[in-house]
Amino acid sequence: MQTEETRSLPENAYAPLKPGETYEPLVSARQAPAEFTARAVFWGLLLCVIFTVASAYSTLKVGQGMETAIPISILSIGLARMYKRRSTVLENVIMTGFGGVGGAVVAGATFTLPALYILKLDPHPFQTVLIAIAGGCLGTLLLIPLRRYFVKETHGQLPYPEATAITEVLVTGERGGSQARLLLQATAIAGVYDFLVTTFHVWKENIDFLFTSPLKRLPTEAKVVFNFDAIGFILGLGYVMGLRSSMILCAGGFLANFALVPLIWLIGSQLQDVAVYPATVPISQMTASQIFRGYVRFIGVGAIATAGIFGILKSLKVLSGSLSIAFRAFQGGAVASERTDRDMSLMKVLIGVILCAVSIAAILGSLSAPVMAVTAGVALVMMFSFFFTSVGANAIATTARNPVSGMTMLTIIISSLVLLNFGVSGRTGMFFVMAIAGLVCTALSVAGQAATDFKAGYWIGSTPEAQQKARLLGGVASAIAVSLTLVMLAQTFQFGEAVPGDNRVVLASPQASIMKALVEGFMSRQPVAWLLLACGGVIAVIMEMLGVPALIFALGMYLPLELNSPALVGGVLSHFINKRADREGGVSGRSMRERGVIIASGLMAGGALGGVIGAALRLIPSYSEDWVKTPFYDNDPISQIVSTVAFLALCWYTWAGSMKKEKAA
Repeated sequence: MQTEETRSLPENAYAPLKPGETYEPLVSARQAPAEFTARAVFWGLLLCVIFTVASAYSTLKVGQGMETAIPISILSIGLARMYKRRSTVLENVIMTGFGGVGGAVVAGATFTLPALYILKLDPHPFQTVLIAIAGGCLGTLLLIPLRRYFVKETHGQLPYPEATAITEVLVTGERGGSQARLLLQATAIAGVYDFLVTTFHVWKENIDFLFTSPLKRLPTEAKVVFNFDAIGFILGLGYVMGLRSSMILCAGGFLANFALVPLIWLIGSQLQDVAVYPATVPISQMTASQIFRGYVRFIGVGAIATAGIFGILKSLKVLSGSLSIAFRAFQGGAVASERTDRDMSLMKVLIGVILCAVSIAAILGSLSAPVMAVTAGVALVMMFSFFFTSVGANAIATTARNPVSGMTMLTIIISSLVLLNFGVSGRTGMFFVMAIAGLVCTALSVAGQAATDFKAGYWIGSTPEAQQKARLLGGVASAIAVSLTLVMLAQTFQFGEAVPGDNRVVLASPQASIMKALVEGFMSRQPVAWLLLACGGVIAVIMEMLGVPALIFALGMYLPLELNSPALVGGVLSHFINKRADREGGVSGRSMRERGVIIASGLMAGGALGGVIGAALRLIPSYSEDWVKTPFYDNDPISQIVSTVAFLALCWYTWAGSMKKEKAA
């Protein structure tokens, strides 16, 4: 049996291919090292379940889950050295895939299923398990026909920030040497930095400069607030995204926060005692953040949905080509594909999708709804899951962020309208809609993360079929783990808000609380904010007419500005470092580019690790952010200035670390 060579990724790994050029992965198709082994499956499943349980509790408590794929990629390198035969890089890819699908299933389940408990609908454990399993498997299965489009046909066109970080961690850690030390150094710096900032009161994480005279009056007089989340993870994310993508992302955020929010306030401030739907309080009494959540975010949802339609249309040709190849292979008329391009057979995919559909019908049929309503429900799940698969994968490939909550909100809106026409309402209707939302949300979350997994495997040289088997197996294990965790926590805690007379501790479950409020409103036949959704759709059309990637712009409109603005700084750094590398040329220039990507990947990996450790600390009942608190933390001017200086120091470290090879040369 051959073993893979220990070397760097090819020069064209992150660049568009020239005419006639092909990409040769780190482990070529001609090699066949150990991959889907008992070792990889055992550790992958174990880490998947552990991170699933911890991430589920973290998401319910503070609304933020744990990043699982990147930390597990780091752990896999350490575990590889426990054995006499060191694990291959392909075995490490399989372990990382298990972890990634676990985090995705947690996101889909915890964003929706707790709403069933908040609504006092008392779901049976079997129902929650089946929803998570069916949604998770559906997300992976539906992306398989699109895999070639996202990882091969668009090679070099999408940045894949998270996949880049995972790949660099696995490859650099496997290779060792000075670059592995650089990766570990960047990971340690970002890990300590992000851990302290996000877990304790060391200095302000979010910078708004409202203590300065020019900006102090803007929030009250114009509802304009600039927010900046000064952490290493987003800096590294923006670096990998690059200048163009990060600028488009921020442009959407600027339109939403600096144009739409002030405009809505200017018009609505004249209505002193009237609340304009969908908000519940008068605009004159709302803050900039409330206007964004109550109105502008719906415009963002409409823009994302419309951009998703464009994405589907663009990928139809490749999808039909992939399906035709699969059909020919099934009929025995096609030559077997090489190892690095071999997917699960079409028949297995179809059988899997059919089994998911049957499971969905069983879930919805158990709710005593009319047969036509059950049929419509199954059709809605399959339609939304297929449609949003491309949206989620594209979003993850571009910004490493999946708009699951926005797409789930849209699912709830449309599903409620359809089911009301079938006479399904009240408690049954709420359960019905939330089951659909849980299935779609989980499928979308898993599909988006699958794009990351498949792309990392493509760069390294994994067998797609092995990755897909690992994802399905990990999805089932994670679904069972997260569902049983929800059942156990529901016995001990309250989800959402405290109920009078119930003395149990409250887990805020912020995303599920939003979904609960939305489904209650629509089942009560409240009007739909179609005009806001349509405005977002028009903006997406305009972006396409201008040749701007509409989905990136739409994501910028939907996501909070503090998550977009640091990415732009990373993009600017990436631009100038790469320009310097181009001027330098040769070995020295290539070294600059490589070191820049390695440092950025380390910042993402360290930030993810810091978040995991911080989330784990929050599991301690006596935990308090005041465990570590600096004397100046509550002094906004000093605290924000310290935060700014510390963030600039991270930027300097990225620049200096990238230039270091040039000086040595």
